[in-house]
Amino acid sequence: MQKMTQTSFQWPGNRKIAVMVTVLLESWSDGKAPPYSPMTTPLKPGTYDRAGVTWASYGVRAGVWRIMRILNQHGIKGTICANARSIELIPDAMRMAVADGHEIAAHSYTQDALMAYMSRDEELAMIRRCSDVFVTHLGEKPKGWISPVLASTDHTAELLAGEGFLWHGDYNDEDLPRVVQTPQGSIIGLPHTDFADNRVLRQSPRAYFDAYKDTFDYLYANEPGALINLTLHSQFGGRPLVSSVFSEILAYLKGHEGVWFPRHDELATWFKGTGIEAVPYAQRFFA
Repeated sequence: MQKMTQTSFQWPGNRKIAVMVTVLLESWSDGKAPPYSPMTTPLKPGTYDRAGVTWASYGVRAGVWRIMRILNQHGIKGTICANARSIELIPDAMRMAVADGHEIAAHSYTQDALMAYMSRDEELAMIRRCSDVFVTHLGEKPKGWISPVLASTDHTAELLAGEGFLWHGDYNDEDLPRVVQTPQGSIIGLPHTDFADNRVLRQSPRAYFDAYKDTFDYLYANEPGALINLTLHSQFGGRPLVSSVFSEILAYLKGHEGVWFPRHDELATWFKGTGIEAVPYAQRFFA
């Protein structure tokens, strides 16, 4: 195989790289805490984890507000992937986010409502339940979906396509968007990331900055047409310890020419309009 000197895939306006900002806004069922805890001493099985429950609620109480403020300060529009329960808890904040130009995408009803544990009919009911919450509080159905912990099934993409969703963000097997064909029509598959802010739960937040800076520097210099999914959780990344670094990352990325910051629905709409089915890595850089 012969190495290509330039990729044939280009973002609109011939921009060198695209950066999607993914903000996860999560809530758990009443009395439940995340499987990861901010405390280093585990509790006995069956014990109510008050510290974990209150820690997780920070996202709706403060975290997502701070993240929205930072995005607005940088003039960047992001995609907030929200559990429907989170929307019910802070509908005014979500309406404010929409007014500011951000996208709100679906993320199941609660973070512990995993699609992987549901039957096909239960999945469909969950998708429709979430859409109903969006219509009630935001006035329209969501265009995109990311499953909690990416735990989708063989039915998820088909059900989302059947319900009119534009994009599905549970994919970790490609670098760029692709068209996913299902028995109920097509949907745009968007790549997620395997490195988010919660990976530095026991490290310095500088590791979060370094990981994205190094990735950006490499792709910017070596792979035109690249895509980065900059991801953080409201209950963790919305705290000053991490959000200060998040703001620094945005400033660094904005300091380069040819960087596109599309919302997920914006990128998916553009990609759908190109008529391209997929952009494999080998096709981009080898012939």
